[in-house]
Amino acid sequence: MMASLSTHVLDTSHGCPAAGVALRLMDGDGTVLFAGVTDADGRCPGLPALAPGRYRLAFAVAPYFAGRGVDLPDPPFLDSITLDFGIADAGHYHVPLLVSPYGYSTYRGS
Repeated sequence: MMASLSTHVLDTSHGCPAAGVALRLMDGDGTVLFAGVTDADGRCPGLPALAPGRYRLAFAVAPYFAGRGVDLPDPPFLDSITLDFGIADAGHYHVPLLVSPYGYSTYRGS
């Protein structure tokens, strides 16, 4: 029984998809299963199918905002955002990230 996974990073401070955000997918033990970068639409193709279990997505947001010319403090308020989530059954799991330099939100999408 495997589930598909997708993510979508949206830059709420600029009102656009967040292209070029580095991310990593890890299992519950911290083993990196996938590393990639969001595309022009803020999505990351190629995420693997996953068995039920606990997982973590880590998004490197400070380098993204610095690359957009945002004047971030040192250290930045949000450097990397880590989302721990679980997969309980087969199907599709969508984990969006809405982010600005000072806040973020996520939910289980469709």
